[in-house]
Amino acid sequence: MSDVVHRFKTLTTRRYADGVGENRWPPFHGRLWQRNYYEHVIRNERELDQIREYIATNPLKWALDRENPERTGHSVKEDALFDRNQPHSQ
Repeated sequence: MSDVVHRFKTLTTRRYADGVGENRWPPFHGRLWQRNYYEHVIRNERELDQIREYIATNPLKWALDRENPERTGHSVKEDALFDRNQPHSQ
């Protein structure tokens, strides 16, 4: 699986770079992909529904994401998770 993900990231990054150079796509200053990825075997309908909800709602949180260079707000949960001076909540 890791080889497939690596090849996908490589191919799409090359296509994006070509689009920036040849089609005047806006450049993205930073990394296009995060370093790792998360894989999970979906074992039942409940897990599938949770993943569907995550896929549907996660893009709505981009304005608060630490990886967003144009971040407009803060996520208390994410700030607590990444701030080493605060206790971590689970």
